[in-house]
Amino acid sequence: MTLPLSPSSNAQALIQAVEQATSPVALLLAVRSLAELRSVDAIPTLIQVLGYNNPGAAVAAVDGLVNLGDLAAPVILEQIDGYNYGARAWAIRALSRIGHPDALDTLTEAARQDFSLSVRRAAAKGLGTLRWAVLPPDQQRPVQMQTLETLTAVCADGEWVVRYAAIAGLQALATVLDPADSAVADIRRLLQQQAATDETLAVQARALWALQAIAPDSKA
Repeated sequence: MTLPLSPSSNAQALIQAVEQATSPVALLLAVRSLAELRSVDAIPTLIQVLGYNNPGAAVAAVDGLVNLGDLAAPVILEQIDGYNYGARAWAIRALSRIGHPDALDTLTEAARQDFSLSVRRAAAKGLGTLRWAVLPPDQQRPVQMQTLETLTAVCADGEWVVRYAAIAGLQALATVLDPADSAVADIRRLLQQQAATDETLAVQARALWALQAIAPDSKA
């Protein structure tokens, strides 16, 4: 689908409005207007907004980047902030919602190693919802198994919200696999283990919910 891209002059005026905003509310309104434009010219500014201390504006910027989809993903990957963990968390959220497999390595590293639990949480959830069909058929299985390995490791994360997100990612991954795939059985066993042994009731409940959403194993 071709996105409706607005003239550069319109984008430039709204970019200036973002840059010149003098209050949090003015910034939020300017970012919303810029995001609604769906212009590729807005991408760098929307990414910059992710680092501002304005959650509302960051949400609007993420929405704008997600609406631009695969046009925005490579720019986000190039400009992801290695120092501002707040900006990085918002960027990971955008990449997770876009779901392009080019983000796999970034999401994998973030889920496994980032010091920020908000980054790890967003990455873990996003790994399960990558758009596998974008990949050539012969590449899909190896990448999915790599993702399963990562999410399995993240289920041992020290923060319960990250483990919760990993379970959501596992559920999403299981739903795109053939129910007869051995990997689905592996996911089911891991979820059963989390439901039985995790120290946090919310994680146990999320694992049970995921098990119910996955087609039951006749051998279970």
